[in-house]
Amino acid sequence: MKVFVSGAAGFIGFNLSLRLISEGYDVIGYDNLNDYYDVNLKKDRLKVLEQKDKFVFVRGTLENKELLEYIFQQEKPDYVVNLAAQAGVRYSLDNPRAYIDSNIVGFLNILECCRNFTVKHLVFASSSSVYGGNKSLPFSTSDNVDHPISLYAATKKSNELMAHTYSHLFDIPCTGLRFFTVYGPWGRPDMALFLFTKAIDQNQPIKVFNYGKMIRDFTYIDDIVEGVFRVMKHIPKKMLDADERGDTGSSTVAPYKIYNIGNNNPVELEHYIEVIEKCLGRKAIKEYLPLQAGDVPATYAQVDDLMRDVGFKPETSVEEGISKFIDWYKEYYK
Repeated sequence: MKVFVSGAAGFIGFNLSLRLISEGYDVIGYDNLNDYYDVNLKKDRLKVLEQKDKFVFVRGTLENKELLEYIFQQEKPDYVVNLAAQAGVRYSLDNPRAYIDSNIVGFLNILECCRNFTVKHLVFASSSSVYGGNKSLPFSTSDNVDHPISLYAATKKSNELMAHTYSHLFDIPCTGLRFFTVYGPWGRPDMALFLFTKAIDQNQPIKVFNYGKMIRDFTYIDDIVEGVFRVMKHIPKKMLDADERGDTGSSTVAPYKIYNIGNNNPVELEHYIEVIEKCLGRKAIKEYLPLQAGDVPATYAQVDDLMRDVGFKPETSVEEGISKFIDWYKEYYK
């Protein structure tokens, strides 16, 4: 079996590719290696992957329709996992066009390839950001998500709508995954754990938004990968009757599904920082700031349907996950 993984040099794509290879899958990795964050980190991830016999890498953008079509025609992947996207809520305030190009135009190209070169299942990354300013916790996939508060979130909601349309029209099995604050070894340098660790280690102040009154459903990378892997093999089927789906929030009969993948155990930001301090053996210098535009004060994933359908829920504690990240950080940066 072949799996096309876009964003293979990224945090989740890299870890998922390693898991797929270990399970015997051939992986076609695709990434543009852009400079949104340290390219050297992406290249180092690729070095690990390229040591594997079952991995091939192609550098390109999602916007390159001709290259994508050529790869699908030549490689004929059985599964597609689309993890490539312009990430980041705050960055979308300054560079909105990057999100339209990659997350909308690029995702359309992925859908067209899945339509024209038959695949068993398209799994794509959505985000907890689609819940916007929802006040009801935990976030459920049956909740209304029509009010995103960042362009990044709007593009992810658009991906869900686009995928459903293609699933309905062309019977393409599609599953969207709403990830909740992913962290762990090889993580993104623009994320809180990486930023906090680097600053505390160098005795620099850390920016604590919303005056520390933030709650996040921090989800460890291994749990994310396990969820993606199980979902990939769980191919949604077209239903004759929407009620057969077993979830009142969806009236679709298309072979389409949305899941949350979150730790189902939200943690206060102040506690998260305390764990980092303990692992580093240093205290943080905190600069308290108001909530940034596009950010939400709390996230919390309901994962009942993930448990029901694939028998899995993330359970790694922040104490265990942060400790593993700090160990990796110290080794990687010597």
